[in-house]
Amino acid sequence: MPRVTEERHGSASLDRLASVDLNLLVPLLALLEECSVTKAAARVGLSQPAMSHALSRLRRLLSDDLLVRQGASMTITPRAAELIVPLRRTLDQVAHVVRFPGFDPTTDRRVVTVALTMSTAFELGGPLARFVAERAPLATLRLHTITVPDDSLFTTHGVDVALLPEAFASPFPRERLYDDRWVVVAAKDAAPADAATIDLLRTLPHVAFESSGRRVLPYAVLDERRLPYTVRQLVPDNLLIPALVAHVGGVALHRHRVVTAMSALFPLRIEEFPYPVPGLGYDMVWNPRLGDDTFVSWLRGILHEAAGGL
Repeated sequence: MPRVTEERHGSASLDRLASVDLNLLVPLLALLEECSVTKAAARVGLSQPAMSHALSRLRRLLSDDLLVRQGASMTITPRAAELIVPLRRTLDQVAHVVRFPGFDPTTDRRVVTVALTMSTAFELGGPLARFVAERAPLATLRLHTITVPDDSLFTTHGVDVALLPEAFASPFPRERLYDDRWVVVAAKDAAPADAATIDLLRTLPHVAFESSGRRVLPYAVLDERRLPYTVRQLVPDNLLIPALVAHVGGVALHRHRVVTAMSALFPLRIEEFPYPVPGLGYDMVWNPRLGDDTFVSWLRGILHEAAGGL
């Protein structure tokens, strides 16, 4: 008997949908992901007045403002943020029911958005852009550069996948893209060729990346080992470090892949870090709203190919 009651309740809930204009769901998703009436209207093929009218109707239907002004831009409300994932899944299921064609890289015109740091963009951006241009000629690749990631990547900024160091925690699905390691990088002529790596760290001025008052992990190892060092320059972006090291005759701690790529531009000396330090893996962190498995599989393959060729 309880099961019959549950079935009747579910049927009644579905029956009440007859009073709801389900055509509003597609504009709703566009509004929440674009955070702009103008962009949402262009995305779904409506005029701006028509999209504004849809937003007014949605606000009344859901008893929530959904989009609110914050300074010069718009942002979504907490209630709206909760709607994105289930709404995307629902619309993906509807598309499957009516058998809309899935992702076809040869004809798709979507914007493929990848979030990554500037240094990762330097090493990976070229191959990634080439593969997307070759295999999805009508698509647009958008590289969204970040320093410290947050959840707005997948809502306000509409990122499909973020490439993050394993040290950054995330509640979203992730998988390993490639492994890297910490190395010591110095100006090529800053010390005798036979100078030990520890002597480079101890005697040369350091150029260090600093974010929110924190330095990279190997500095904690140097502190534990009580190795003296002197930081003379602090920079907000890792990509600046190899150039500054080469020009000031200093030393730095950096990712092997980045400094190897930049050694073609600057005279650099690259040595292994002299103490044990945890690895430096980079992961693909996927937007949880992505429901197009064909697209995810395609983009995953492109990223692995781009990273594997470095």
